[in-house]
Amino acid sequence: MKYLDEYRDPVLARKLLAELRAAATRPWAIMETCGGQTHTLVRQGIDELLPSGMRMIHGPGCPVCVTPLATIDKAVALAARPDVIFTSYGDMLRVPGTAGDLLGVKARGGDVRVVYTPLDAVAIARDNPDREVVFFAVGFETTAPANAMAVLHAAVTGVVNFSVLVSHVLVPPAITAILDAPDNQVQAFLAAGHVCAVMGWTEYEPIAQRYGVPIVVTGFEPLDLLEGIVLAVRQLETGRATVENQYARAVRRGGNTAAQDAVRQVFRVTERTWRGIGPIPASGLALTPAFAAYDAEERFPGGETHAVEHPDCIAGQILRGTAAPTDCSAYGTRCTPLSPLGAPMVSAEGTCAAFHHAGRRRSAVEVPR
Repeated sequence: MKYLDEYRDPVLARKLLAELRAAATRPWAIMETCGGQTHTLVRQGIDELLPSGMRMIHGPGCPVCVTPLATIDKAVALAARPDVIFTSYGDMLRVPGTAGDLLGVKARGGDVRVVYTPLDAVAIARDNPDREVVFFAVGFETTAPANAMAVLHAAVTGVVNFSVLVSHVLVPPAITAILDAPDNQVQAFLAAGHVCAVMGWTEYEPIAQRYGVPIVVTGFEPLDLLEGIVLAVRQLETGRATVENQYARAVRRGGNTAAQDAVRQVFRVTERTWRGIGPIPASGLALTPAFAAYDAEERFPGGETHAVEHPDCIAGQILRGTAAPTDCSAYGTRCTPLSPLGAPMVSAEGTCAAFHHAGRRRSAVEVPR
């Protein structure tokens, strides 16, 4: 498996760590913006091998985790309707809402189906013309092109019983919100390679210039991340703040223009609420008026929910990077992947799940009463 061996070579990893230790003369705080990167950093122990004082801050890099609680509640309500076939990627099924999750709806007889592409959901709608089929369109810019193509395909082929519940979020506005926060501690960012493969990195250039923060487009393997950290530290040490591309094998400055065209045709930029963070202007996507007929929010109006987060869950602080999972009193006890209190513990890219699967434990576990 060359693609694994090539980017997980322990000899090269030790060389990069030596370069990092030689380059760093002071503590630095760097945030990765992708949950896949978080899992690699934690699973491989990279965050524990950094020079003394240097730390990785795990950002809101999981779109499942930042999907608003009210949207999860809306999804659960739609899935429970007898006239609806609710389709979703598997990582959304166990994300807790105010009163349960999609898996619970399925267990109670709701028609909830896991699909592998949004086009699968369009096919289900075509094959079930007497039912309404809703696809849960969640993700960063990475999944937006496929979801746009599903809407376009439904429109071209005349599938009228298909709609999408949209909860797309955009990375650059979230970075800006983090930098504007009064408690911000981030001094450099590792940008998500898969997002930039679609969008390129031109949107990051004004952020780096305005805030004076290095941004390094980085892949997901251990050597990718180590090299990305080295590049970020070299910029920090020399007072530079530009966008660099470590992930040159997959990312170009302009991104994938065909994918961008499809997204612009179907979606428009809008304000989006991020779970645990709150509303961020121009940080999400919604369907354009031309495709409003495929908007599940329009097709199934009403159903207002009163979303209430679990009082013991500090997911908001974790998503903002101001706390670690091991700072949570419920972590590993009342909150586990099998019984999660918040989305970061159940999502495949959640920070809490990354820590738990890697065996990270709290230094002082609360004794249950």
